[in-house]
Amino acid sequence: MRARRIAVAGAGMAAARFAQQLLAHAAPGTVELTLYGAEPDGPYNRTLLTEVLAGRYDGDTICLPRGRGAEIRTGAEVTAVDPAGRTISLADGSTARYDALVLATGAEPVLPPVPGLCGPGGGRLGGVHTLRALADCRRVADGAGRAGRAVVVGGGVLGVGVARALTARGLPVTLVHRGPWLMGRQLDSGAARILTAGLAALGVAVRTGTEVCALRGTGRVTAVELPDEALPASLVVFTCGVRPRTHLARAAGLVVREGIVVDDALATSAAGIHAIGDCAEVHGTVHGLSGPAWAQADVLAARLSGAGPDARWPGSRPLVRLTAGPLQLAAFGPPGDGAADTCDVLRVADARQGTYKKLVLRGDRLESALLVGDLSAVGGLIHVWRSDEPLPADPLDLIRTSS
Repeated sequence: MRARRIAVAGAGMAAARFAQQLLAHAAPGTVELTLYGAEPDGPYNRTLLTEVLAGRYDGDTICLPRGRGAEIRTGAEVTAVDPAGRTISLADGSTARYDALVLATGAEPVLPPVPGLCGPGGGRLGGVHTLRALADCRRVADGAGRAGRAVVVGGGVLGVGVARALTARGLPVTLVHRGPWLMGRQLDSGAARILTAGLAALGVAVRTGTEVCALRGTGRVTAVELPDEALPASLVVFTCGVRPRTHLARAAGLVVREGIVVDDALATSAAGIHAIGDCAEVHGTVHGLSGPAWAQADVLAARLSGAGPDARWPGSRPLVRLTAGPLQLAAFGPPGDGAADTCDVLRVADARQGTYKKLVLRGDRLESALLVGDLSAVGGLIHVWRSDEPLPADPLDLIRTSS
């Protein structure tokens, strides 16, 4: 009996996890698995790119296992999908057949429409970068070696990590964020104040509540214009979020909204085609985090290997951890305090020590938590939160041991 041909469009974190789990569960000789990656590098841990930029790791040390027996084709971008013929087309003009196709195309950086972003020839102004791939990381690192000052635009998780990495390389850095405080999707204002103070201690100047009006420079960037000043800069990194890569699915006639629409079996609207990771939209949500992407990969691997043909995606609760040099934080659950009539909020903050701990309680359950500066209690908190266990009589016991 012929082995089932499974093709994966993409060779990132979700694809590597899927390959590892599929080959671990499938009976020998039952599947023929090929990953088609547009990047020249094999699968690697994208969440560690800022650590590579900081010089803590090199590109080789962040590669991911992908399972024995998987064929990895790097520099082999999938350019079209034919659902009726069950074939894919590649950038080199070749085609390949599949029995099952997994779209793991990830996401791409968003660049705001800033005047001056493009140079005279229409291409991006020299010294202006995004950071999504290992190749981007190499370019930013090369530019940092020749730059005098840097500006990072966007104060989310990635922007904070990039700012810290560039200071570790010896650059003066300004972090510009349009929101009222950094990491507004994960942190409240109190936690963000502690984070901002920690960044300042490392040499990062933070400007919140403002946005970039234009870039200056002919050929190469020389300054970033804000409403009230111009920041000198010979290196600018935009970290303004990402959007799911959906062009393959859209061109193939699949249902696409923000992401490629899948059900809780990770199946798209076309027979034999599935989607996982940053490109997938499940129950109206694109998660955009490595944890949900890997969990989706596990579910789909169980289904396609036959080890769990009825496996379903149960959904995910947001969990973010960031380590940027000495800066550490963890946030899980919604960042807000919840409805005042249904939630209680406990806070312990020490500005001198640079620590902030917050628990949001709904009855005797942990609704969410924020920890900045001291993560010694994070393991126990995550266990209580994920298992939905009743809280101890004094919930502060969960964080008091680390105070």
